Amino acid sequence: MIDVALFPIPKSVNFPGVSIPLHVFEPRYRDMVRYCIDNDVMIGVCHTQGVVHTIKRQQAPEEALNNNQATYKPRDVFSAGKVELLEELDDGRLGIMVHFETRLELKQVRQILPFNIWACELYEDEPLEDDDLVNLRQSHEKVMQRLLTIGHGNDEFQTMLASDKWQNLTAAQFSFMVNGLFGMPAGTKQEILEMRQPQQRLDAILEMVNTIKPSFSD
Repeated sequence: MIDVALFPIPKSVNFPGVSIPLHVFEPRYRDMVRYCIDNDVMIGVCHTQGVVHTIKRQQAPEEALNNNQATYKPRDVFSAGKVELLEELDDGRLGIMVHFETRLELKQVRQILPFNIWACELYEDEPLEDDDLVNLRQSHEKVMQRLLTIGHGNDEFQTMLASDKWQNLTAAQFSFMVNGLFGMPAGTKQEILEMRQPQQRLDAILEMVNTIKPSFSD
């Protein structure tokens, strides 16, 4: 079991290999960030499936800095990683970066207050056969070629895809990270996150990118 501090954020679905910045202002989550940094604990940022508790009225910004907001019921599968403190403002707000490393599944709550800590298990892909690897490489190449076509004329995008970071990804790693390049409904992203075969993820992405028309020109 792996203990993780949980940060439920509606519509926030994240993938291993991707880092995201967050602005933290609620007291309980500021405490959670400091706890994770001091104790080398991962933060799990997850999509939600309902509200457990909500405030009765809209709060002014200065009130929100001193009071906790709505409490959400988390999705069971999410990505987690180490947190990096980027900035701490005079009023206590924190700017952080979460570097997602792995997928986890909720199993047992360890702590509820002042913030949630859950015991989790790794949420791993199913084992691959040799034939699977061949098909996976082909799908990886198809998605990459389609991305290069879509991004034609966007030098920054093309340079990113040609970088060592992207070129050296395995097909499985690519099937996660490529999801960070697109805007899509949170429900769709959650479905992809919960897929336990890289081939499934790449098939879903290929189907999506095949509907996108190139938006850049020379």
